[in-house]
Order: sequence, then structure tokens, then C-alpha cells
Amino acid sequence: MVPEPVVDLRFPHRWTAQPLAARPLILPARHFIYPRDAEEVERGALEVLIAPAATEPTPKDPPSAQDFLATCALGFRDPAVPTGIWSCPKPEEICAVAGGYAYVIDTTAPQQFTMIAYRPVMQVLAFPVEELLLFVGHRTILAWGARGQAWESEKLSDEGVTVTRASDGQLHGTGWQLMTDKETPFALELRTGRLIRS
Repeated sequence: MVPEPVVDLRFPHRWTAQPLAARPLILPARHFIYPRDAEEVERGALEVLIAPAATEPTPKDPPSAQDFLATCALGFRDPAVPTGIWSCPKPEEICAVAGGYAYVIDTTAPQQFTMIAYRPVMQVLAFPVEELLLFVGHRTILAWGARGQAWESEKLSDEGVTVTRASDGQLHGTGWQLMTDKETPFALELRTGRLIRS
């Protein structure tokens, strides 16, 4: 059983999406599994019915023909990791996160996707002003923009990054350091990921 998904649509988007409680008995004509042929799907998955915005519908290719089911393999069943859907800086993309496994999917070409390298993503944060979607991992933070990965921070923690606030174009948080056995504050420039202080 996948936890109740978060739905965060702060970025403008050209699609509609509906997380489903279970996989439909009758699958739509277009069905994509992320990652492809994943064994993890047997442990559970987030099922999302996605309808891309129609550009110019024609009798040969009605908008409904473009709808597809996204089956996103579940990473972990831990409630501490996110599950849900987020709009992205690029309006055609959707981010689906299943138990901390994050997939950025091009809704106009669903075979094209990126699986974020963090296993798991601990937190997803949307920053529409900076046009960035942030993925917080155990040691670093990755920013996703309209053209894909915008930046990845340097190592902020040995095990566990906590984001505390964002203000004046900066992201503030703490990271646990092994050598000192202490939480150490950090600040990143949101647009570039540059470490301002640690």
C-alpha cells in the first residue's frame, strides 16, 4: 500500500494527473513503467493517470489517445520519505515520487524520463520564483530546472540534510558532521547552489 500522495502544482503545467489507489483492471492503451521493466514494481508502485494537454486535436489523433498510465516503482514504505506528484519548471514535465524514488517524466513523450539519483529523495521543494524543483538527499541537494538538472550542491552532511527555511534567494539548513558529531548550519544560493557558508 502506497501512502496518500502529496499533490503540489505550484508551477504552471500542461497536463492533468490523477494518482490512483490501485492499478486499473483494464490498462489504458499507453502504459509506461518507471524505471523500465523494474523489479521494484512487485514491491508496490504509485499509479498515476496522466493526460497531456492537447496541442491541435485531429480526428486521427484525439486528445484522449494521448492519455497514459505511469506506474512508478516504490522505493521505500517509510512515511519519512515523500510520495506524490509535483509540477515542474518545464510545463510539459511531471515529477512523480514513490516512496522516495523520484521520476521526472516528459508528458509529451513518456518514454523519456529521468530517475533522480538519490535513493531515497528525502524531501521535494518547489521554488517557482527561481524556477527550480529541489530534491533533498541524505548528503546533498539537487536542483531541477526547465532544462534538466540545474545544479547539485557540494556535500552538506555525512548523514541527513535538514532544510529549515528559504529567504532572500537563499536556502538555509543543517547537516550532521561525523567528525564533530554535530549539526552544522549551511546556506546555499538558490539560483546556483553555491555554498555561501557552512
